[in-house]
Amino acid sequence: MSERGGDTSPRVTAGRQRDKYVDWLRAISLLVVVLWHWAFTILQWGPEGPSPTSPLGFTSGLWILTWLLQVLPLFFYVGGHVHLLSWERARERGVGIGTFVWRRIRSLAIPALALAVTWIVLGAIVTWAFGIGWMDRVVLLIISPLWFIAVYLVLIALLPIALWLHRRFDVLILIWLAGAALVVDVLRLRYGYEAVGWLNMIIVWGLAHQAGFFYDRVVALARQFDVAILWTGLFGLFGLVYSGIYPGSMVGVPGDKLSNMAPPTFVIVALLVFQIGLVEVLRPSMERLLERPRWQRVNETVNRFALPLFLFHTTGMAIWVALTWWLLGGAPPSQGAPDLSWWLERPLAVIGPLLCTFPVIMLFGRRRRAAKP
Repeated sequence: MSERGGDTSPRVTAGRQRDKYVDWLRAISLLVVVLWHWAFTILQWGPEGPSPTSPLGFTSGLWILTWLLQVLPLFFYVGGHVHLLSWERARERGVGIGTFVWRRIRSLAIPALALAVTWIVLGAIVTWAFGIGWMDRVVLLIISPLWFIAVYLVLIALLPIALWLHRRFDVLILIWLAGAALVVDVLRLRYGYEAVGWLNMIIVWGLAHQAGFFYDRVVALARQFDVAILWTGLFGLFGLVYSGIYPGSMVGVPGDKLSNMAPPTFVIVALLVFQIGLVEVLRPSMERLLERPRWQRVNETVNRFALPLFLFHTTGMAIWVALTWWLLGGAPPSQGAPDLSWWLERPLAVIGPLLCTFPVIMLFGRRRRAAKP
C-alpha cells in the first residue's frame, strides 16, 4: 500500500499485500444493510397483506443517521477497486476480459437467481394450496433487496466499457457521470420527465463503481486531502438537502414524495464523496486495529459470511416473523409510531432473524471465503 503523501501512481504492483481494510469495508457495508433491515423494518398488516415502513417516517431528525448507514455508495466504490485489481491479476494469467466478466457474473448471479426462483415457486405453491392472496407481497418483500445485486451485475457486464473509459479519459469520466446524474435530476424534477430518473440507476451507481478505479490514488493522498474530501461531500449533502429539493434521508421513507434511492438522485453522489473521505480519515486507526490477531479473525469471519448473510437475511427474517406470529397466535396489531418498548426490542429484532438465518446458510448457502482480488 502506498504511504500517505508518497507515490501517487494508480497502478497495482505485483506481489502487493492484500488490503485488509478493503475486505473490511466490503463486508461491513453488506452487514450494515442486513442490520438495518432487521432492526428498523416495521411490518404493518392490512387487508392486502404486509407492507413495510420504518421509524424514519415517525421520528423527526432520525434521517441524519442514513448519511452513515446508507453504505451502498461505499459498497459500489470498493467493488470497482476490487474488479480493477482482479482484472489486472487475471490478465497477467492470460485470462481474457470476456471470460473474466462471465466468471464474475456467474458466481454472483447463480445464488441470487436460485434464491429468487425458490421463493417465487414457494409463493405460488402456498397461494395455490392455501388460497393466500397476499403471498406475492411476502415474496416481493423477501427478494426485493436483491435489486442492488441486479445493478451490480449490469456494472460487471459493462466492465470492458468502464475500463476503456478509465484508460481513455481518466478522472474526466467521473465529472461527466456526475454531470449526467445532475442533468437527469433536472429533467426529472424540473421538467417532469419522471421515467428519465431511472437512468440514474446506472449513472449514479456506475459513477460509484468507476470511482473505485481511483482507490489507490485516493489512498496515496496526503491526510489533509482526505479531510478535504470528507468536508466537500458533507457540505454538498447539506446544500442539496436543505435546498428544499431533495429529502434528507438517504433511504426511502414512506409518505415522502421523493426518494433519494428509488431512483438515486444527485444527492447520492455527494454521499459517495462524503463516505470516501470518511473511510480515508478513519483508515490509519482501522488499519492498526486490523493488524491485531483478534481483529484479523473477526475480519476473516465477517468476510466469509457477509454475502451469504445478505442473500438469506430476509429469508431468516421471514422465518422469525412466522415463528413469532405462530407463538402469539396470529399477526400482532400494526405498529404505529415506535414507542419505548419497540426500541427496547431492537436487540431481539436482530438476534431472532440472525438465529433463523444461519441454519438457512448452512443448508443452502456456500460458506464462501472472501475472493482474493
